[in-house]
Amino acid sequence: MSALAAETVWAMVERQAGLRPDSHCAMATESGASLSYAQLASGCRSISAWLDRQGVAPGQTLSLVMPNGLGTLRLLLGAMWGGRCVNPVNLLSQPEQMRYVIGHSDCALVVVAPEWQDRVQALLAGSDKRLVVADPHALVLDGEAEPGADAAAPPSPEAIALLMYTSGTTGVPKGVMLSQANLAANAAAIVAEHALGPADRVLGVLPLYHINAFAVTMLAPLSAGGSVALAPKFSAARFWDQASAAGCTWINVVPTIISYLLEGDLPAPGSTARIRFCRSASAALPPEHLRAFEARFGIGVIETMGLTETVAPSFSNPLEPALRKLGAVGRASGCLARVVDAALVPLADGMTGEIVIRGPNVMRGYYKNPQATDQAFTPDGWLRSGDLGHRDADGFFFVTGRIKELIIKGGENIAPREIDEALLQHPAVLDAAAVGIPDPHYGQEILACVVLRPGMACSEDDLRSFCLAQLGRYKTPKLLRFVTELPRGPSGKVQRLKLPAMFGATG
Repeated sequence: MSALAAETVWAMVERQAGLRPDSHCAMATESGASLSYAQLASGCRSISAWLDRQGVAPGQTLSLVMPNGLGTLRLLLGAMWGGRCVNPVNLLSQPEQMRYVIGHSDCALVVVAPEWQDRVQALLAGSDKRLVVADPHALVLDGEAEPGADAAAPPSPEAIALLMYTSGTTGVPKGVMLSQANLAANAAAIVAEHALGPADRVLGVLPLYHINAFAVTMLAPLSAGGSVALAPKFSAARFWDQASAAGCTWINVVPTIISYLLEGDLPAPGSTARIRFCRSASAALPPEHLRAFEARFGIGVIETMGLTETVAPSFSNPLEPALRKLGAVGRASGCLARVVDAALVPLADGMTGEIVIRGPNVMRGYYKNPQATDQAFTPDGWLRSGDLGHRDADGFFFVTGRIKELIIKGGENIAPREIDEALLQHPAVLDAAAVGIPDPHYGQEILACVVLRPGMACSEDDLRSFCLAQLGRYKTPKLLRFVTELPRGPSGKVQRLKLPAMFGATG
């Protein structure tokens, strides 16, 4: 593990450029443009030189407000290659949140896509931030030139390479500091877990400003010498055609995408023959959706889980289908994990508590927030995930919910996911999320928000009767509300704590 942790993004780029200079490292699904490893390495040098001319020195931070594109990928990798720290800004942020992230990051430069220029300039009015416009799809930046003979010094493995802000449901975002070594170690763990090699290509439909796409669809192929077919964004109508046309051998999605694909058309016969597996991450995948996906598309699903604080995946089910466990997020991957009680004492297998993690993928801390950093770790150095779950005798971890989202009704702990999964078994239900709401008698009662399948009808009474049969009276939601969609973060996780306010159920 220590040998992997000592590598850097710089070393990954240089190694692959030396081994396979003419092989693709990335291609655009829509334009057909591509980038070889030799072009990537050359581009990293010229981007680093361009950043020098822009006054962004190694060790400083570069903020990017850019959608997916080969130009965005070049900038991210080139900046990290040259020892800078990148801060990819979530394009789904509210304006005030975006203003906060850019300001808090202390970035030396903000690079924006043309369509974001006016909005970001307005946000930065009155600040001293410099802004440069760049085409997210361009293979050469305006003003980019061949670098001189003096190559940049390789960054230290401990240099901070990524500052990514979490999108919490309460409070201001926290800037997660991840080092070159963190990123390289986790990329190597993904490669080992999925047996990735130079012949593998992933379809990248998730935004690069999200940790899952950043780590899994950009850095893991780089570590393996493989490639990514980068799409501008997810399109259910285009997904299978993009995967087929690009010759993808694996796909990386979140549960929301799986639910959309299940509602869409079947791919053309034989078009998915090369796809070895579908990797699902970032949020819990309901077992019904996993079974339905495998049955409908004939592609096995590997469920995984991780945090921004662990460079995305820290748990994975095995590559071998017979060894996977339905409902489990998998075994610890590239790190160590265990379950502890409220006093942080390790629990025996089968007992529910908080999952904690340690290893070369774990963050260095939260930027300019020592109090939050201290609270995130146990006294003996384990990262507190905030997830409730248990480990079985085979080392597989099962997550039942977030500690802060746990419903405590009359002193009994109820995992929201248990209610979600019961509702999802109803044929008319497309999506569902439960959350606790204040109650004068029980302390908390249960609110469930439900999205119905298109063209299907169902009454509250029907769903309540269904829940009574599935869950019993105590766990049946007191309030059932029909919505057109659930509030989600960029990773696809339902933001449960926003649900009560939507219905004035905050007490």
